[in-house]
Amino acid sequence: MCHSALVATEEDVRRIALGLPATIEKPSYGMPGFRVADTLFARIREKAEGVLVVWVDGTLEKEAMIAAEPETFFTLAHYDGYPIVLVRLAAVDEQELRELLTESWMLRAPKKVRRLLDLPS
Repeated sequence: MCHSALVATEEDVRRIALGLPATIEKPSYGMPGFRVADTLFARIREKAEGVLVVWVDGTLEKEAMIAAEPETFFTLAHYDGYPIVLVRLAAVDEQELRELLTESWMLRAPKKVRRLLDLPS
């Protein structure tokens, strides 16, 4: 599988998310969703638009991300007051996607499951 290093895809989201410990894919609002310990940590919001939903470490981080890179990160009124940011997949590379998914996973995973991420492969 060969992807451009400059543009993340839904398949990249799936591969990276399912590579995180205790992660399963389960539909969320009819779209691919990724859960750890049955807690949603990421989901595709709009396939046609290539938009990903992830959790961040608070609304201040969310606001800072959007202010710094509005072409990459945005929100909708539906997510006001929540530490959730929308990501345009076409604006991130695989490394940034991995960081976003891993941070979201860490924020949503139970403590005992988070420890699994630190274990050697």
